[in-house]
Amino acid sequence: MDEGRTTLVVQRYLDDLADAPGDADAGPLISAILGRATGRLRLLCNSLLYRSYPRLTRPPHGLEADELLGAVVERLLKALRETRPKSVRGFFALASRHVRWELNDLARRLDDREVPGDLHAIDVAAPESGGSSVGTTARRLLDALEDLPDDEREALELVRIHGLTHDEAADVLGVSTKTIQRRLNRALHLLADRLSDLRPQ
Repeated sequence: MDEGRTTLVVQRYLDDLADAPGDADAGPLISAILGRATGRLRLLCNSLLYRSYPRLTRPPHGLEADELLGAVVERLLKALRETRPKSVRGFFALASRHVRWELNDLARRLDDREVPGDLHAIDVAAPESGGSSVGTTARRLLDALEDLPDDEREALELVRIHGLTHDEAADVLGVSTKTIQRRLNRALHLLADRLSDLRPQ
């Protein structure tokens, strides 16, 4: 599927969705948006799951990317009835948040059951430890990521978590490659400042 064509079609559906007067008119448009964007959504789910949450792919969860995609689509079906993104950038930012929230929910359930695991969503080294403190470190990383400004968080997620190139991230967000690089550098500096105690001695 041509990615440029996908962007144009999704934008057209989003424009129609913004003008939809009620749920009856919004339903088919939401389904059309999600149907057209399935390929990119699967890429986001697959990349984030296997690169940053690999422990969720192992027992007891054994989560697969298509299962995650199904859960995220369900979230988006509900979210798009209340939130009407005006751009493709806004839509994928919304989708990215719901992918992360779904995985965070699953990870927290495992932490609450004291199942050990690891999380390497960003390049900040965690000190060696065992037991429940792994979950505490993971939650600090997630909280720090959540607290980033929206622009910086989006750039970090697309490049360092989802594995997109700077050019690909720039296309998704509708900005220049230099803007992506600047936002990414700023995000890493903010995270490094907040998580300075996790740096190796």
